[in-house]
Formats: sequence, C-alpha cells, structure tokens
Amino acid sequence: MGRQVDEQIAQRFPVGQRLRVLDVGMGQGTQALRLARAGHKVTGLEKDPGMLDVARAALAGEPAGIQDRVELIEGDGRETGAHFLPGSFDIVLCHGVLMYVPEPDAMLAGLARMLAPGGLLSLLVRNGDALAMRPGLDGDWSGALAAFDTTDYTNRLGLDVRADRLSGLTATLSGIGAPLQSWYGVRVFTDGTEAGEQLPPEDELERLLAAEERAGRSDPYRGVAALLHLCGVRG
Repeated sequence: MGRQVDEQIAQRFPVGQRLRVLDVGMGQGTQALRLARAGHKVTGLEKDPGMLDVARAALAGEPAGIQDRVELIEGDGRETGAHFLPGSFDIVLCHGVLMYVPEPDAMLAGLARMLAPGGLLSLLVRNGDALAMRPGLDGDWSGALAAFDTTDYTNRLGLDVRADRLSGLTATLSGIGAPLQSWYGVRVFTDGTEAGEQLPPEDELERLLAAEERAGRSDPYRGVAALLHLCGVRG
C-alpha cells in the first residue's frame, strides 16, 4: 500500500512538493506518520477514541518537526464538510473504511470535495468480486457459494460489513468528479496471513512482498485480491 501511494504521488506531483494530506479513518496512524516523515502536512480524522489515543501515543514518540506536521482530529469521515473547506487537500486517503459504511456514495462525494484540482483520492476497499475466495480456499463450500451473489460478509471481528465491486466504484468515482486512474490488488496471495504472530525470515519476506507487488499490478491476479486499492484524480 505505501509503495503504491508513493508511486501515485511521484506520478502526479512535483518532486519535493509538500502536500496537504487528509487521512480519513486513519486508525493507529501508520500512513499518516509515514507521510509526515516524508515531509507532508497531514491531518488525521478518526472517530474511534481508542484508535485516536494509539495514534497520539505514536505521534508523541516522533521528533518535534514531524509532530508539527500532523494534526489529529476526532471525527466521522462522513462529515468532512463540518471540519474542512472544499479543496483543502492535495491527497485524501480512505483506507479500510468503506466496508463499515452502509451507503458510501455520499461520503465519497464529500471526500472528493475536499480535493484541490488534480488531487488524489486513495481508497482501500474489500473486493466484492472476490468474496468467494476466502471461504473457498478454507474449504467452506456453502460460504463460497453464498458469496457469489452478495457484497455483504462477516469479517474476522464478527462484524457484518460490506464489500465494493470495481465496476460500481469506477462509476461512482466518475460521477463525483474524481475518475479512476489506477487500481491495484492487495493481498492476492497472503489474505489471512496478516494476523500472524511473526513475520517470515527477511529473505523470504522480500520474495513474498515482490510476488504480492507483481500480482497486485497484473491481470488476472489483481482481480481476485482480497482488497482493492483505487486511485481517483479530481478533475
């Protein structure tokens, strides 16, 4: 994910430009801190007080110069208009959030309004075209058959959530003025392993990441990834 975001930034903005970044539903702040370390001005929006505390603790361990580039706000990603003016950001990240939003179109339109012209909207969503893969590979044939005809599923936390199909999001992004420019698959080979207690040895990890990186850019592999990373650009 981080490599893909960096690639999009390098393609769309001048080298060395300090960008204004909004990270919606930032969780523990991994991406927000990474981009702040790269020199960008980052605003993190998170509605979960517990996650916000984790992000604040992580930020407190950073040098003062990085702390000065990060603002953390408690708030809902569906209400960005209550916090910011339209066109306030060069990049809006919304990673791992849409699956918890029953009707995401209004939220996406609000995120697009936050972008300055030429701004990048980065979405990470559950792939609704590949919901049968996880139960199928686990040998849950009833679950696999049921998954073909729905975008609803129960996640590993036991929550009833939803997935997005590439075709639907492509149409939505076009309709809100931030048409899809690039997309990637995420967790093509490694779905289910992210919760492991420890990473593999370094040389094996490098090969794993290289394989994932290649598959996430290549058809037909990216189409069956557990997650999709979509990048739209504000016209």
